[in-house]
Amino acid sequence: MKLKDLTQAELEAMSYDDIAAMILTETNRQMKINELFKEVCKLVGLSDDEFVDKLPAFLDVLSTDHRFIMLENGLWDLKTKHSTKVIIDNDDEDDDIEEDVDLDNMDEEESEDKDIYSDEEDETDDLTDDDDLKDLVIIDEDEEANGIM
Repeated sequence: MKLKDLTQAELEAMSYDDIAAMILTETNRQMKINELFKEVCKLVGLSDDEFVDKLPAFLDVLSTDHRFIMLENGLWDLKTKHSTKVIIDNDDEDDDIEEDVDLDNMDEEESEDKDIYSDEEDETDDLTDDDDLKDLVIIDEDEEANGIM
């Protein structure tokens, strides 16, 4: 069904995004958001004030509606008119970073130095943690209610 075949009551009953999809289909061209919504407003009979008030909501609807796509140049169109290009990057640059390590020739002293998964805690960490808590004062609810600190 074409837009010109619809009655004013039918247009007013339609959602703005449905009308916009019909406009883009029938005109077969891409449009800026303002231009597209101006066409919708003209068909539905909205005033310029209503155009300004409802434009942000219209942008939200187009952004979330799977039928529409915003192109690089700021124009909107129907997604079905455009192919999606998927680029798969097969370059494995991380492979160059890997090193071959001969674990058989590694002596115990080296392996102890590189043990980053040790369960032993560093004693210096305990000392610095205690310093952070030296000014901590714990009061109970009764002391707080009475203003004692």
